[in-house]
Amino acid sequence: MQVTAQDVANILDGEVVGDPSTIITGPGKIEEAVHGNISFLSNQKYTHHVYTTGASAILVSQDFVPEHEVKATLIKVKDVYTSLAILLQKFGQVDHGFSGVSDQAIVDPSARIGDNVSIAAGAVIAADAIIDTGSVIYPQVYIGKGSKIGAGTILHAGVKVMFGCTIGANCIIWPNTVIGSDGFGFSPDADRKYTKIPQIGNVIIEDDVEIGANCAVDRATMGSTIIRQGVKLDNLIQVAHNVEIGAHTVMAGQSGIAGSSKIGKHVVVGGQVAIAGHLTIANGAMIQGQSGIGGNITEENSKWYGTPAIGYRNYLRSYAHFRNLPDLAQKMKTLEKELEALKKSLGTDEA
Repeated sequence: MQVTAQDVANILDGEVVGDPSTIITGPGKIEEAVHGNISFLSNQKYTHHVYTTGASAILVSQDFVPEHEVKATLIKVKDVYTSLAILLQKFGQVDHGFSGVSDQAIVDPSARIGDNVSIAAGAVIAADAIIDTGSVIYPQVYIGKGSKIGAGTILHAGVKVMFGCTIGANCIIWPNTVIGSDGFGFSPDADRKYTKIPQIGNVIIEDDVEIGANCAVDRATMGSTIIRQGVKLDNLIQVAHNVEIGAHTVMAGQSGIAGSSKIGKHVVVGGQVAIAGHLTIANGAMIQGQSGIGGNITEENSKWYGTPAIGYRNYLRSYAHFRNLPDLAQKMKTLEKELEALKKSLGTDEA
């Protein structure tokens, strides 16, 4: 792909500072970019690279004022990171390497396949499944009986969508993720033996959701496990039965949500966060990585940290004291000795 700086500015509603005819052939990191690359500055600690980079063009914020001469053409935009995402979508359009329905795929005759669907060799599409227009199904994907895949959705190699589950339009699911495996439901008897509780619900994933590799989204015991529109899940995430994740929530890797918890919209969950079952997390909550949530979060847009999690600022203040505990303990011992010495000098046991 080859475009000019002005072409990019037009796409991003930006302003060119420099030569608008600068040729751009692809993106590059600002510290590694070469001639023809377009790079970006969104973190101020990389500002010094603006003056030394080999990039031909750089995306910068509208308020950026260079302190030294800049050889590259600048493209000023309202939001650098959002503009970068739009630009990478233009440069990063993927050739999946296959098209149409492979004669080495197994497609049940009762399955309904929309127009312009691509199904690779080794994929298995079970009875009564529906795959809508423009979807891409990679090798070794399994789509179970009665499942539905929305238009433009991409299922990468090894994804498993178990029976009766629904995935919306324009979703992306990365390799080896399982949608609709049984929820963890067992009933202990008097001898502490466990009887399996059948999981007869399903999973519903709405439009524009992206789920990373090696995740598990369990089907509901009854009803549905629901992932709302625009949710983004990182790799290695566990979503248990009957969980609901609100629209445009993001979760980092190795996090887990236990059964029947309801996560609000626009929630941000850091890596390795554990959320206990049957909880409610308010809209806009932000949970620091490695936190453990054992109770409801009712305040919208609040920040949490620690195990068990407490208010973010409260945690930081508490930790400031915690890390000084050895010194504080030593000071206590010193004060105790001084107090004993003072008692002896006064000839009394009372201070």
